[in-house]
Amino acid sequence: MAKDKNKMLPIPKSLSEAEKYMKDRVGLGDSFDLGVRKLKILKKEVHFYYVNGLCDTSFIIHIVEELVGINDNEKLSAHLQMIVENRITHQSVNIIKTMDELVDQVLSGLIVILVEGEESGLVVDVRSYPGRQPQEPDTEKVVRGSRDGFVENIIVNTALTRRRIRDESLRFEMMKVGERSKTDIAIGYIKDIANPDLIEVIKQELNSIEIDGITMADKTIEEFIVKQGYNPYPLVRYTERADVAATHLLEGHVLIYVDTSPSVIITPTTYFHHLQHAEEYRQSPAVGTMVRWVRFLGVLASLMLLPLWYLFVKDPQLLPDAVSFIGPNKDSNIPVFLQIMLADGGIEFLRMAAIHTPTPLSTAMGLIAAVLIGQIAIDVGLFVPEVILYVAVAAIGTYATPSYELSVANKIGRVFLLIMTALFQVPGFIGGITIWLLFLANIRSLNTPYLWPFIPFHPVAFMQIMIRRAVPGSKIRPSIVHARNRYKQPAKS
Repeated sequence: MAKDKNKMLPIPKSLSEAEKYMKDRVGLGDSFDLGVRKLKILKKEVHFYYVNGLCDTSFIIHIVEELVGINDNEKLSAHLQMIVENRITHQSVNIIKTMDELVDQVLSGLIVILVEGEESGLVVDVRSYPGRQPQEPDTEKVVRGSRDGFVENIIVNTALTRRRIRDESLRFEMMKVGERSKTDIAIGYIKDIANPDLIEVIKQELNSIEIDGITMADKTIEEFIVKQGYNPYPLVRYTERADVAATHLLEGHVLIYVDTSPSVIITPTTYFHHLQHAEEYRQSPAVGTMVRWVRFLGVLASLMLLPLWYLFVKDPQLLPDAVSFIGPNKDSNIPVFLQIMLADGGIEFLRMAAIHTPTPLSTAMGLIAAVLIGQIAIDVGLFVPEVILYVAVAAIGTYATPSYELSVANKIGRVFLLIMTALFQVPGFIGGITIWLLFLANIRSLNTPYLWPFIPFHPVAFMQIMIRRAVPGSKIRPSIVHARNRYKQPAKS
């Protein structure tokens, strides 16, 4: 109740009361980076509130110079705030009425100007957030194509999208989430394409978030929106590429931009959205289709190769005579199932170590692990060579999966299939795949079937997934987004 009162507290006419509020509530004077600049203009007090490090100092100095010049060029007036507003040479100046708005704006990196005797303040956007320049994302590299990617600044990210879609219907609706962090979040969509019901659902979910802060940015937002729980499969898609984000906007998707995150959330998404990569659309349709099929093969290998090979090891009679050589050629003291789990776990150790190892050392460490550790493990009899081979192929398939989140989820699915195969052999393998498919078929992300267009089956959309069509032939937007305008290319009159 006290918090609601503070939100309605008007800006006092006495600047000493406003300063006291800032000292008591925000830490003015205690925090070194929170500052106030006091001026005397036309015999009235004028205060600037700002946060060092979030503001562009050159803009502030220029505004102060302009306002100080009022003393030399203007007569005493009761309308000082109007004069100040007209003298501020900046494109973004707004008026606020409450102290809660003042605190939010200052802590967001804007400056607030208060004039003695006025019950409102002027907000000037002079933000200059620390951050890096747009560069190509490490996880979504292409041979040919743009090299700019999203950064941790939400203003830069929306600008990168605007640069690609210069449509008057493109909307970015801003809101703040987090009682303490007050993180900026923008919902991006094209008004005459996106499904209004989806937009409304996302707005309601974001407005209903009650938490101190979302310092983990987009991942925290995802967990609130889709209620993922312990489901390992990603229910939204992330991208750090501005061209990928723009493409999905034109298809009718709704995007969520979160300040401090270089990733943008794409909704709604299916399993097959996570199998797409920008490289397929930077090559000819034939080459793009080939790349897509190779990638599908890699995903299948990451999921089913090890359980299938282990099934043949347990029951060699299932193998045709032509490939009867598959399987370990010598006995080992350690069960094959345990060898697979140890080798798979070892690769996971190496992946985690590579993430936490400085870049110049990670390459050398990978070579040492692959050559020395693997070979020595075979020589001492810990692993048979075929285990290393198939675990390595499955790992390569994992890295060939475009979505990191999907690759980790498929790894969990692979372990499940291995356990089912070890316990029940052929019935376990078939039953495991059936359970896995049923599990995915029952997932719905923002009321979207996860396995669409495979389940429920949509032949036209399924062919578009299997074959990369030429852009002139892709005239209809995916039906799964329920776009208001189904046709990408308007008919010629």
